[in-house]
Amino acid sequence: MQWDVAADTHRGLVRPTNEDSFRLSRERNLFVLSDGLGGAAKGEVASAIAVETLIGAASQDALSSLGGHSSARPEMSRHMRSLVSAIELANRKIHEGSLRDPEARGMGATIVAARISGTRLALAHVGDSRAYLFRANTLEQLTADHSLVAEQVRRGLMTHQQAAVSEMQSVLTRALGIDEEVEVDADEIELFPNDSLLLCSDGLTRMVPESEIAGILAQAPNVRMAAERLVQRANESGGQDNVTVIVVRGSEPPKGWLGRFFPWFCSNLV
Repeated sequence: MQWDVAADTHRGLVRPTNEDSFRLSRERNLFVLSDGLGGAAKGEVASAIAVETLIGAASQDALSSLGGHSSARPEMSRHMRSLVSAIELANRKIHEGSLRDPEARGMGATIVAARISGTRLALAHVGDSRAYLFRANTLEQLTADHSLVAEQVRRGLMTHQQAAVSEMQSVLTRALGIDEEVEVDADEIELFPNDSLLLCSDGLTRMVPESEIAGILAQAPNVRMAAERLVQRANESGGQDNVTVIVVRGSEPPKGWLGRFFPWFCSNLV
């Protein structure tokens, strides 16, 4: 399959700076998004370390286990194990950086990363930045937030409606850089033509209901317009936080002689 990808980001209407970071590695179908912890020291530094570490690890196309505790499991694919190990390395870099620099003490970040190999999606995350799958006009959240309110919802102690207005939404139970080690949630799924994958910071999901997100993904004719419209809608709804989105959409390549000609034609475009 072919994968079209686009991203957009904005500091929002309240925050003075944008502490979100993202990177797209189209040649490896690797897409990474990180949200620096709001109000914490050097959140933008932490998120930048996170995405650059993952892209750097991918450029080596291999990464051995860091030793000690690891969230990577033997049954995971090579890409999945590499992704998990890279996130663990990013966690260690952020944590060590916060110990070296008094001004960076307590810096941290969320991360959500996706790597597509063929039709197989390797997905890993820490924190409350999310991944969604949009398939057959249905939006499905693929990640589980590592936050206090999300944990209370899962335990039946709070409703989704209560969580949406809780003042504790920003309290994370897991993030990069806070501790020397971090547990990474990881999963692999099969993708199909016309599937869309959305990675986003909570600046989108706190401002825009999932029903509206699904509507925008359904109506946008391409990934660029989808990404821009999602960010615009977050700001129209108040823009209380930095907002970053990555939209990926799959399609089948042309068949027959056109399918053989199309890659050559694209590679020779100026």
